[in-house]
Amino acid sequence: MRNAERTELSKAMSPAAEGVAGGLPLELTAISYSYGARKALDDVTFSIEAGRFAVLLGLNGAGKTTLFSLISHLFATRAGRIRVFGHDINRKPGLALRRLGIVFQARTLDLDLSVRQNLSYHAALHGIGGRQASQRIDELMTSIDMADRLHDKARSLSGGQIRRVEIVRALLHRPSLLLLDEATVGLDIKSRATILADIRKLVDRDRISVLWATHLIDEVNAADQVVVLDRGRLVADGRVADIIAGTATETINQAFSKLTGITDIRSAGARP
Repeated sequence: MRNAERTELSKAMSPAAEGVAGGLPLELTAISYSYGARKALDDVTFSIEAGRFAVLLGLNGAGKTTLFSLISHLFATRAGRIRVFGHDINRKPGLALRRLGIVFQARTLDLDLSVRQNLSYHAALHGIGGRQASQRIDELMTSIDMADRLHDKARSLSGGQIRRVEIVRALLHRPSLLLLDEATVGLDIKSRATILADIRKLVDRDRISVLWATHLIDEVNAADQVVVLDRGRLVADGRVADIIAGTATETINQAFSKLTGITDIRSAGARP
């Protein structure tokens, strides 16, 4: 990497960079996307404020993963606009993506490498020098009480531990916006609670913004912004209390049931 590129990346990684581009951490305007004749997203518009924990809530197949693929620029945005801290994801993808940390639903650690090797490799991809990377890895792994697992092979970790290491990896370059797609899927209750607590602590302590995609209603807190997707359409966006009031219900579970037409809210997975 050339010196000029390193300087630009260093500036983008610094806390002061948050105000450089102006704008909100994430703004989506009239986003639509289709797989052939099937429309996966239909005119989706919402935004996230700085230091906000936002829950993207929807059944499996609602369009959450497609939306994440567009925000992370894995898919090209064909209709609508996505901006990350004011940077258009199509026009300035490099500047936008440097502000993002992403944890996808599929596990992506190399199981034959140690935890430190996995994290060091990712840090190198972001142009983070060896000494700085090592310090950052130690700091983050200590913060989640897993510093003693740094030299263990990734395959020796539990599902919850693998997910926590993947979150650490996403935070190495100090992103201002963290995206997590079904981060707790397949995990036990204790692991789910631990991961959620780790992420909420980041929001409170570091003012990082989070978009947390899930179909599990019990992962929503009263203070969260909740964005509800149903069959590719945005059907609600606001604080929990506002969504409850807007649907004339008494709980977020009832509100979600009313918005999506699901009668058994205890099993809000795939639509039958």
